Amino acid sequence: MLPNSTFVLGGAASGKSFWAEELVKSYDTSMTYIATGQVFDSEVAAKVEIHKNRRDDRWKIVEEPFDLTAPLDAARPDQVILIDCATMWLTNHLMAQHDIDQVQATLLSALRRCAAPWVIVSNEVGHGIVPDNALARQFREAQGRLNIALAAQAELAVQVVAGLPLVLKGALP
Repeated sequence: MLPNSTFVLGGAASGKSFWAEELVKSYDTSMTYIATGQVFDSEVAAKVEIHKNRRDDRWKIVEEPFDLTAPLDAARPDQVILIDCATMWLTNHLMAQHDIDQVQATLLSALRRCAAPWVIVSNEVGHGIVPDNALARQFREAQGRLNIALAAQAELAVQVVAGLPLVLKGALP
């Protein structure tokens, strides 16, 4: 049985999104993929295409770069929600100069209310060097705080490294 709440963490190109998709697909239920990324250049567009090509018509796709409350509140217990990813969602808010503490609190509240099991993917950004500019340092700190909050709220927390899951909290189904 899929836990009610799963947090999947990993570095860039670690296989975390693929692993999360496979976890969700392993259950015979309706699947909703909430894509948070915004496409501003050809590199991101190519990465989005790779992700899209992995998903078949069993997935309902919701593109929502900012407000995750509406799709989470609309979720039903007989489906599973995959949010990919918290890092892009946070970046969108940071670049729009939104109140990060407020949007994080709103997200966490929506996840607590969500009637469906959810899986949220996020990047680990704390293993690198200290960024050389204020915006990057602000992002790193905000992402770290968000990851801590998501891991605390999740029943299952998994770090994916080289495509392999390492359970940090809970147990794999």
